[in-house]
Amino acid sequence: MSRIVNAKIVNTSISMADHGCLTFFLSLKGDHWGLNYGGYCIGHGYLGSDNFTAENGGGLVAMMRIMDVVGVSRWEELIGKYVRIVDEGQNVRVTKMGNVIENKWFDIDEFFINYNKEMEDSFDTEEDISENEDEKET
Repeated sequence: MSRIVNAKIVNTSISMADHGCLTFFLSLKGDHWGLNYGGYCIGHGYLGSDNFTAENGGGLVAMMRIMDVVGVSRWEELIGKYVRIVDEGQNVRVTKMGNVIENKWFDIDEFFINYNKEMEDSFDTEEDISENEDEKET
């Protein structure tokens, strides 16, 4: 059974340490519990690399959505802010975060599913347009 609980953002992290994948996390603390929210890859590279790349999977957009829900315009302003989360029970990953006052929510898993589907649909549309243009030329 799910429940909505309050949490405080006690730390933020953007890191490419140890795995060559740039990820972001928010460390949340509640009443006798803590967890990390995020963990999605937003780029690739490592210290000393000659090649750094950004993911097209919406990671930066997700970060902006989180900032919007919390009500801050700078990532580092997230520390100390309170949010609500949907707790689905033990051993279930938290994906839904909400503003502590407004009815404003962000589901990170749902966002990535929809974002990636929109990108696939957009790519399919671009291919269709390209095929149609090729047919017109012949």
